[in-house]
Amino acid sequence: MAHLAPAGKWDARYLGPVPHDASYYAKCMLGGALACGFTHAGITPLDVTKCNMQVNPAKYKGLGPGLKTIIAEEGSKGLWKGFGPTFVGYSLQGLFKYGLYEFFKDTYMNLAGEEASNKYKGAIWLAGSASAEFFADIALCPLEMTKVKIQTSPAGTFPVPMFAALREMSKLKAETRYPFGSLVPLWSRQIPYTMAKFFFFEYIVGLFYKHVFTAPKDTYGKTTQLGVTFASGYLAGVVCAVVSHPADSVVSLMGKPANRGKSLGAIASETGIVALATKGLGTRVLMIGTLTGFQWWIYDSFKAAMGMGTSGGK
Repeated sequence: MAHLAPAGKWDARYLGPVPHDASYYAKCMLGGALACGFTHAGITPLDVTKCNMQVNPAKYKGLGPGLKTIIAEEGSKGLWKGFGPTFVGYSLQGLFKYGLYEFFKDTYMNLAGEEASNKYKGAIWLAGSASAEFFADIALCPLEMTKVKIQTSPAGTFPVPMFAALREMSKLKAETRYPFGSLVPLWSRQIPYTMAKFFFFEYIVGLFYKHVFTAPKDTYGKTTQLGVTFASGYLAGVVCAVVSHPADSVVSLMGKPANRGKSLGAIASETGIVALATKGLGTRVLMIGTLTGFQWWIYDSFKAAMGMGTSGGK
């Protein structure tokens, strides 16, 4: 059923349980910041191990051995290196990723019109998520570069506290290419990842409400709706991990001293496409599947608490 704006014309901003006004988008931004900041920061030990497996696979041979090596050399505190820039960077990224996705999705639906919006839902999800991630990565990039440098530098060779590390990155910007030297590989990793994340989430939620929970969505309780959210987010996250892993490996390898000054193509060529696509992939699938499931769950829990309804499956 089409929902009409006050002027009587079909408007995507009036399809949900509440109008999508400036307050709605601001709340989505806050929900996105909470969803991404806490989840990414919470799995810092997995991220530290994964980055080191990508940069030095001979030394860090897998998730278990890698964790043991880091603890043996640096103690348990070594597993939490980069927590600060991870939390701040991914909070900023989540703010733009989720908030702007809602905005761009509504904008593109209104540009396309009611009929085309229904016919080409997938294209709108992809365009909205790609547009949002473009801006989200600009906010993330300086902190992501700092995080990777902290996590992959041998103990004692680079500051670990966030502000000291940021100052050092700025001081060494000729060699670290700070603050936006990793923006292109970040876009190449994150834009496909986010397109897959939002497309498959929306698609899987739709399948749940079409084939499993077949009554109108609003007849189900919040627990059921949030269960659908988590399951859909987890499955979407597995796809995301595979799609974006080669570019993620390149971002990690750029932080390695031996690769200073090398082009992205040179790093990729030296490493090999098979290694880029597979080194640390199992860890990343576990990490991103869980991460994405919880991100969507936190985001939708926040939206539900604000009286804005859960995502997808309309």
